Amino acid sequence: MDEVKQVAGNNAENKVREAPGLSVFKIAATYVGTVVGAGFASGQEVLQFFGKFGLLGFGGLLAATAMFGLFGWAILDMGMRLRAKSHLEVIRHIGGRWVGTVIDYVITFFLFGAFTAMAAGAGAIFAEQFQWPSVIGSAVMAAVTVATVMLGLRGVITSISMVVPVLLASVVGMAVWTVINKDFFANPVIGTVPFKAAVPFWPLAAVLYVSYNLVMAVAVLAPTGASYNRPGLLAKGAILGGIGLGLGAAAILLALAPNLPTAGRFEIPMLYVAGTLSPVFRTFYSIVLLAEIYTTAVGSLYGFTVRLTPEESPGARYYIIGTAVAAFLASLLGFSTLVRTVYPAVGYAGLLLLLGLAYGLIRRGKATENQPRF
Repeated sequence: MDEVKQVAGNNAENKVREAPGLSVFKIAATYVGTVVGAGFASGQEVLQFFGKFGLLGFGGLLAATAMFGLFGWAILDMGMRLRAKSHLEVIRHIGGRWVGTVIDYVITFFLFGAFTAMAAGAGAIFAEQFQWPSVIGSAVMAAVTVATVMLGLRGVITSISMVVPVLLASVVGMAVWTVINKDFFANPVIGTVPFKAAVPFWPLAAVLYVSYNLVMAVAVLAPTGASYNRPGLLAKGAILGGIGLGLGAAAILLALAPNLPTAGRFEIPMLYVAGTLSPVFRTFYSIVLLAEIYTTAVGSLYGFTVRLTPEESPGARYYIIGTAVAAFLASLLGFSTLVRTVYPAVGYAGLLLLLGLAYGLIRRGKATENQPRF
C-alpha cells in the first residue's frame, strides 16, 4: 500500500506523461480487442463454454459481463496507481511474493498459449475458407504480429481499437438475422452440440470464462492503465468494455444456437453461420475474423515479451521473433484442440487471479472508508 500511496501522491508529476489520444472508447476497445480473437470471434469459445447449456448459457454470459466490467476496472486502476510496465507489478501487489509468482507463471504461460491458438486459428481460416494450407495462415499471422509488436504499446493499442467495432457490428448483425429468419426460440436443437462441454456447470463456466480471458488481458490492461491519470475514464472504459464483450458473446450464441449441431462440427463455427447468409458475407467475416485474431495475437505476444525483457531493451526483438517461431511450431497441434484443452485448464489456474483482484478491491474499499472526510 505504501507504494500505491507514493504513486498517488505524485499524480501531478505523472500527469504530463499521459499519452495523447487516449479515451474511454480506446480503453474499452483495447479491452475488448485483447480478449476477442480466434476463440471468441470464431464461436469456439462461446460454443465450448456456453453452447451446451442452451438458454441457461445466456445467464452465464450475463454473469460474465458483470465480472468483466468489475475485474477489468480493478486491473486498469491498479495499473494506473502502480505505474505498471507489465502485469508483474499488479500481480505482485495483489498476490504477494509467493502467490504472485504462481499467478505470474500462469499468465506468462497462457500468453504464449493464446498466441499459439491465434496462429492456429489463422491457419484454420485459411484452410476452411480459402482452401490454402493452414501452415501458410499461421506463418502469415505470426509475421504480421511480430512487425506490430516491435512498434511498442502505442502500436498495440492503435491496432486493437481499429478492428473491434467492425467485429461487434458483424456478430450483432448475424445474430439479428438469425433471430428473425431462423425462428430462434422455437428451434428444438438449441443447446445441442456434437461434443462434451468444456465445463460441466454454467455458473462455473461463467467464472472460468472470465478467469482465463483476464489472464490474457491483464498483460495489456495493466500497462494501459499506467498510461492514464484519470480513474473515472478507466472505470467507464472497463464498464463499456465489459458490456461490449458480453454483447458480442451473446450475439455469437444467438447466431450459433439454431445452426447446431451442424455448425459445431467445424473448426470455425461462425464461418458456417456467415455462409448461411451469403458467400460474400462469409468471405467478409473471414477477413474480420482474421483481423480479430490479429488483435489478440498482438496483445498476447506483447504481454509475453515485455514480461521477459523490457520493451526498450536492445534484445527485445530477438525475444519477439523467437517467441513467434516457437508459437508457430506449437500451432500445428490444431485450433479446436487448443481451445478445448488449454483454455479451461488456464481458467482453473486463473482463479487465483480473480481471488487476488477481489481481495485487492476489498482492501482498496476499506482504505477509502478509513480516509479522513472534510
